[in-house]
Amino acid sequence: MPEYVNWLRHASPYINAHRDCTFVVMLPGDGVEHPNFGNIVHDLVLLHSLGVRLVLVHGSRPQIETRLAARGLTPHYHHGMRITDAATLECVIDAVGQLRIAIEARLSMDMASSPMQGSRLRVAGGNLVTARPIGVLEGVDYHHTGEVRRVDRKGINRLLDERSIVLLSPLGYSPTGEIFNLACEDVATRAAIDLGADKLLLFGADLGLIDENGRLVRELRPQQVPAHLQRLGANYQAELLDAAAEACRGGVGRSHIVSYAEDGALLTELFTRDGGGTLVAQEQFEVVREAAIEDVGGLLDLISPLEEQGILVRRSREVLEREIEQFSVVEREGMIIACAALYQIADSDAGELACLAVNPEYRHGGRGDELLERIETRARAQGLKTLFVLTTRTAHWFRERGFVPSSVERLPSARASLYNYQRNSKIFEKTL
Repeated sequence: MPEYVNWLRHASPYINAHRDCTFVVMLPGDGVEHPNFGNIVHDLVLLHSLGVRLVLVHGSRPQIETRLAARGLTPHYHHGMRITDAATLECVIDAVGQLRIAIEARLSMDMASSPMQGSRLRVAGGNLVTARPIGVLEGVDYHHTGEVRRVDRKGINRLLDERSIVLLSPLGYSPTGEIFNLACEDVATRAAIDLGADKLLLFGADLGLIDENGRLVRELRPQQVPAHLQRLGANYQAELLDAAAEACRGGVGRSHIVSYAEDGALLTELFTRDGGGTLVAQEQFEVVREAAIEDVGGLLDLISPLEEQGILVRRSREVLEREIEQFSVVEREGMIIACAALYQIADSDAGELACLAVNPEYRHGGRGDELLERIETRARAQGLKTLFVLTTRTAHWFRERGFVPSSVERLPSARASLYNYQRNSKIFEKTL
């Protein structure tokens, strides 16, 4: 129970932040077929109940392949896009229609003893996507394969205002009444951009973007994406990453890639500080900056445990408020996760690095080095020549970063007179 209470308390800022926001969620056909699909539906219903305006875009590729095989038809692709001739279009319409009905049915369930108990959802859709043909590329006729021309922004917003979940299928219609087979990624990206969505959420088989060492990449700027696309080559992870970056460049605040195979991946990504997938965003997820008076509470939360352990010298709220301009901080999603202070020593060209602290959950990400660099830059800007640090527990860390052992006698007199012999801190210095 304490874990649940703690999670809910930490999630509450995100619950408030997401209320009345517009999320476009793309779930490929593979995700609909996966055993975890039921849990994803429950999570979407939860988002809706928390006041999120939801647009759900579904894919249908494996379902189309099944119908082609049943009819003895061979699928044809060019540059990764399906060539949709008349016979293939019939399979597309059949697959999309049945899949859409199945999704609507799942969203309409009211199961006792489940997250959907008591939910009353309205699912809406229609001819909300206008499409045009791809045409002939490199001599290849794509027939009924199309691309999004326009999304009915006013129509979708009206449905969202009425508290409906808007369901968009990978089909588009032309003003002349033609039907076009669309990529669900294209529909989701254009819908997110045209609606000015707060988030685009893309489901894939993996946790998110996986780097060359098999590790999850948690955050990217759009300008970093091309290098990863070149590494990935032509695969579905690259398609998702490209869609995420395109949405951000089109004005969407944040794009997220999460796993449809991982139970709770969507909620973990949206309601925890570190998430569980890959975030692509224009703004910085984590920033190093100078502290402001509003940060005093966050600083107290960070340094109080270290003061209790005797690692840091105690500082009252009043002292922090008075000395706040000396501090630099690392902020992550509104939370102060690291800090350091620079004090200029009176009547000298030396300064003291003090109160360097990093939240235990974030001690292996180089935040201490970032803050040290920030403090050294500030010290040089103030014309300081030497940086002192007094420490009881982290001597080796400072020695590894260019600090050398020093003594009380080396401290400027204004600081030496305040040295606490009972604390017996080791003294180090570094020439700037």
